[in-house]
Amino acid sequence: MRRVRASVRSLVVTAVIALAACGKSEAPAPAGSAAPQVGVVVVQPQRVAITTELPGRTAATLVAEVRPQVTGIVQARRFTEGGEVKAGQVLYQIDPATYRAAHDSARAALARAEASLQTARLKAQRFKELVAIKAVSQQEADDAAAALQQGDADVAAARAAVESARINLGYTAVTSPISGRIGKSTVTEGALVTANQATALATVQKLDPVYVDVTQSSGSVLRLRRAFASGTLQRASDTAARVKLLLEDGTPYPLEGKLQFTDVTVEPSTGAIVLRALFPNPKGELLPGMYVRAIIEEGVRENAITVPQQAVTRDGKGDATALVVGADGKVEQRRLQTARTLGDDWLIDDGIKAGDRVIVDNLQRVRPGVQVQPVERAIATTPPTSASGGVNAAPAAASSGTATKAP
Repeated sequence: MRRVRASVRSLVVTAVIALAACGKSEAPAPAGSAAPQVGVVVVQPQRVAITTELPGRTAATLVAEVRPQVTGIVQARRFTEGGEVKAGQVLYQIDPATYRAAHDSARAALARAEASLQTARLKAQRFKELVAIKAVSQQEADDAAAALQQGDADVAAARAAVESARINLGYTAVTSPISGRIGKSTVTEGALVTANQATALATVQKLDPVYVDVTQSSGSVLRLRRAFASGTLQRASDTAARVKLLLEDGTPYPLEGKLQFTDVTVEPSTGAIVLRALFPNPKGELLPGMYVRAIIEEGVRENAITVPQQAVTRDGKGDATALVVGADGKVEQRRLQTARTLGDDWLIDDGIKAGDRVIVDNLQRVRPGVQVQPVERAIATTPPTSASGGVNAAPAAASSGTATKAP
């Protein structure tokens, strides 16, 4: 029994020692551990070019619908559908036989009138001499003078008839009024056409240069004008605004255009204004009716403040916020007023100033008031992407826009 009691006491002492050792190993770590590291970017003001991306359609600069001006049978078609034609080039030949005969008849009538005029002129001269010696009466001399004047009028009328017949004869050769590309023909050889018919024989369009018509909201026009008036935005140049183009498949058009004009009338049903840009089209890549997106230069914003998009989050109310490292090394939360995107950055109107250290890395590990160790990061610039924007009346704008870092 003594041995059993001794063994129990030994086991109890051993358990107490083990528990004490475990308690020491689970003790809390001492205070004063290192603050977490966060990546930051130091905000610097920069010059930013503001642009706007607008949907639109291409249109020919000149359009001519070819119609016959005389009635007749089409004898020949003298162009290739879809090809280039020159101004004055013969496109169709209408049977000229009846118009040639009418022209010949008018010329014969003119010759008859000129012969009658010669007779009347000689008679008037003789009677003028005879009336002086009282050989004929004054009435007969007056009648001869009147016949001469009537002969002059008959000759003038005959000459006008000849000219009219010549014009109609010329209209039998239907020519192109402008240079450009011609579409399909609506008639073939042997078809009867009538003067000034409703259906065009073909359509010729000038495609170099071409128009690009886009629309913008009138509200955006007002906002951009206020930005220019307040000095927030500066015009990029004194000349017409430059315009770039994205084709329907998203590829950029290689040539740059110019903004031609902004309409002065707002469409009541949509509240939009029409803009028209002019683009060179030497290779004929742009065809009328194509859907495109025009990137229109609005102006330049000096000393603009931008922050990376990954640094901006939204709170429960949907407001934009960012975390900034203060002068004491503690995290501060800032409420931002964002204008639009600039590539991978946000263009900031208010909430961030030059020199602020905005947190871009390890955002999930920190919260406002926490002490951190800021480590400056270098952010690579990326091409600009589409964003919400404004509009203008000379350099225009619209429902969507972009901003690019100006050189």
